[in-house]
Amino acid sequence: MSAHEERLYFLLQVAAHRLKTEADNALIAAAGLSTTQVAVLNLIASSTDVRQRDLARRLKQNESAITAMVARLMKAELVVRQRSETDARTWLLELTDRGKKTLKQVEKPFKEINERLDATLGKKGAKEVAKHLAAITDEFSKGD
Repeated sequence: MSAHEERLYFLLQVAAHRLKTEADNALIAAAGLSTTQVAVLNLIASSTDVRQRDLARRLKQNESAITAMVARLMKAELVVRQRSETDARTWLLELTDRGKKTLKQVEKPFKEINERLDATLGKKGAKEVAKHLAAITDEFSKGD
């Protein structure tokens, strides 16, 4: 790998870290949640029959980390567990009304971050970056 390529990958890592830090700070200020916690809420909101195991797999986290996070979200009354109607051994996760309201609260910080990205990259550039990020996500999601 050339020095130029190494620099590009370094910059990608720094940009990813910086963006996550900014997003975490904005979401904590708006709703007291991290980007990962909001991702969990969004996954629950956008799916049916969500189990903790599903979240762990989709977020590439170990199940114990997700169990701890779900416990915190339940304590904050954002998520509840319900028995599956088709399999009594299975617990499914659902958002509470408070969880749904919390997702509404984080729309503004996400919009502001997206506006900053558009201002920095331009709409066309942002679409191109998104295309490349989708390819990266697909590549590193193989085998899920």
